[in-house]
Amino acid sequence: MKKNKHMQPAVGEGELDFSGKYSLEKAREYYRKHQTGPFGRRISNYWEQRMANKALKLAGNPKSVLDLPCGTGRFWELLAQDPDRQLLAADYSEAMLTVAQEERPPETVSRFSVFQSSAFDIQLPDNAVENIFCMRLLHHIGESEDRLRILNEFHRVASGSVCISLWVDGNYKAWKRQRAVVNRPKRKRFDNRFLHTRQQVEAEFAQAGFRIRGKVDFLPRYAMWRTYVLECG
Repeated sequence: MKKNKHMQPAVGEGELDFSGKYSLEKAREYYRKHQTGPFGRRISNYWEQRMANKALKLAGNPKSVLDLPCGTGRFWELLAQDPDRQLLAADYSEAMLTVAQEERPPETVSRFSVFQSSAFDIQLPDNAVENIFCMRLLHHIGESEDRLRILNEFHRVASGSVCISLWVDGNYKAWKRQRAVVNRPKRKRFDNRFLHTRQQVEAEFAQAGFRIRGKVDFLPRYAMWRTYVLECG
């Protein structure tokens, strides 16, 4: 499949401050930390892959998927397991896309149409793909208005479903984090990771026109990571 290369998108209102920070070396470090990092991180990656696989099954094993933000292609092998699936991948960082195409197996890379795009303004027409696969983005978004901008854009581009992961409350790790940040001074937007209440984000999903088809927890009642499978209304 042809790999498209767009000029770097302009930083729009609400764009992530860290989105364009990755040099090639930083992107390679990001790739290595999930491949050959500490044992605990590799175990975490294994369980996150399982969580993502369950989410794709709940989404009905979609036949066209946009991986956004794709980073260095951590989920590409998983997404490419279906030989008939049409695959697209996008990230705001050109360096991330370069490393993904350098480091992932050529037979996997060849399955993806790769392009540069912001999650706030996806360079695709309406209903372009059946599913948007969005891992490790929303926990960086602290403001409801900005989450809604992304969710509305996902609803525009996806014709069927969205798989989206974030940190939610109602578990042991969230309880520990909430205790730790009680007296921490408020940081500026987007320079931290944010824990969201389930009630708040589920209301935002509905506001953007989604219905919740299912939920997959990383480790139920212990870990903060949850992947929601959202159905386009």
